[in-house]
Amino acid sequence: MSSVQLYDTTLRDGAQTEGISFSVVDKLNIARKLDELGIHFIEGGWPGSHPKDIEFFTEAQSLTLPYSKLVAFGSTRRPGANTEADANLQALASAGVEVVTIVGKSSELQVTRVLETSLEENLGMIADSIGYLRTKGLTVFFDAEHFFDGFKANPSYSLRVLEVAAEAGASCLVLCDTNGGSMPSEITTAVEAARRLTTVPLGIHAHNDSELAVANTLAAVQAGVTQVQGTINGYGERCGNANLCSIIPDLKLKMGIDCVTDEQLAKLTEISRYVSEVSNLVPDASSPYVGSSAFAHKAGIHVSALAKWTGSYQHIDPDRVGNRPRALVSELSGKRNILYKAKEMGLDLPPKGEEAQKLLNQVKFLESRGFQYENAGASFELLVHRANPDYEPPFELVDFMVVVERKRRPPTRKNLEEMLSEATVKVKVGSEIIHTVAEGNGPVNALDAALRKALLQFYPSLIQVKLVDYKVRILEESVGTESQVRVLMESSDGVEQWRTVGSSTNIIEASWLALADSLEYWLLKQKGGK
Repeated sequence: MSSVQLYDTTLRDGAQTEGISFSVVDKLNIARKLDELGIHFIEGGWPGSHPKDIEFFTEAQSLTLPYSKLVAFGSTRRPGANTEADANLQALASAGVEVVTIVGKSSELQVTRVLETSLEENLGMIADSIGYLRTKGLTVFFDAEHFFDGFKANPSYSLRVLEVAAEAGASCLVLCDTNGGSMPSEITTAVEAARRLTTVPLGIHAHNDSELAVANTLAAVQAGVTQVQGTINGYGERCGNANLCSIIPDLKLKMGIDCVTDEQLAKLTEISRYVSEVSNLVPDASSPYVGSSAFAHKAGIHVSALAKWTGSYQHIDPDRVGNRPRALVSELSGKRNILYKAKEMGLDLPPKGEEAQKLLNQVKFLESRGFQYENAGASFELLVHRANPDYEPPFELVDFMVVVERKRRPPTRKNLEEMLSEATVKVKVGSEIIHTVAEGNGPVNALDAALRKALLQFYPSLIQVKLVDYKVRILEESVGTESQVRVLMESSDGVEQWRTVGSSTNIIEASWLALADSLEYWLLKQKGGK
């Protein structure tokens, strides 16, 4: 099959995702990452729409992109306007790029009801705009907006739009499923009709409103499309755009199209998570190929089979896309999960011994009491170590007490009251018992402060550890305030992150268990931390 060009529109269409607002620096950094991935064309934005995109294209002049070409996006001239006086076209011409993409209507109803102009005038707008930009020495891609909807309603007009764009000098005719409502069979029929019409290369731009953007994109490629447009993680307005993090490996690994190199493909997971981080969005764990759960195995029979043959429950080698397999430990696990997980930690348990079975029984018992270890790997690793009779914990809890008191604020705010939390902790380190007291802006913060106060004199490097996330889940809502609660903590030393879990009918005790595990885990990794 012929090669396929990858066209990324994360910086424009992806930026239209609810909750995303890229800065100019964000966009420049993402562009560098897209170049590392081997994207052929990076759509940087719409320089005629707002100052931020104008600034981006100015700053992008200093970008070094060995692999990618930057593209500026805009629309055709307005009805009745002159190309020389059209501000949007002037902005495209002065954006400092070699390639531009312009969007025009290819649906009769969109022309008459939205543009409120004639079908002939729309054709003139397309031809004039492409012709004008070609006179400026630019390569022009034409986005045929609403093409598939227009083709279903009036195929002759939608195809005529493509003819006019091709005659005007467009280098690629991009067929857009703008409303995201087409089925793969409809995509195939329309692409084949366009392919019979012209020899100009075709592209596909699919939206995901029917959860079919990836399927529609692949169907279009099979029908003869050679340019694929999409976004990282499928970001985009409404339900998003076609997800390049699925499309790229599908093209390369399933369809045999070398759109990127093996080395570039291996960066896919890292780049997906990088863009999520810059977007300030939590990565979707269930995303195919790049999600943290994409190769996570929970059922005991699956993990047992994977230990014998990695292809038994994985459709590809996760390394190829920069991901890795994980064995989850839960009440649904078998002994093989315990052995697999322990091996990941560098701890070899005898497969025929009692240790793994005892650990499995303990996990099942604790999960019946509200603990959950799927997302608390650090707490599970401590379970494995504690099962070893030679394990010596870096500290042991003797007891703790937390007092919460309501106090009056200063007279200037005499009608308001504040809460004061004070924690008293006794811990044993070696043969020594330390008794400390600390205040905090909440009971968990006070416990954390008191525990650290006790331990820092023995383990000063603990100062690096910070609590970065704290989640509480009520497990039995019908019981009201007597419900079992689960606390999940995420901690970091600035380099690594780890999660711990605690569960109890007392939220303070559940928090303490997760907190103590967090510090003990880090000290274990530091071999005592002294």
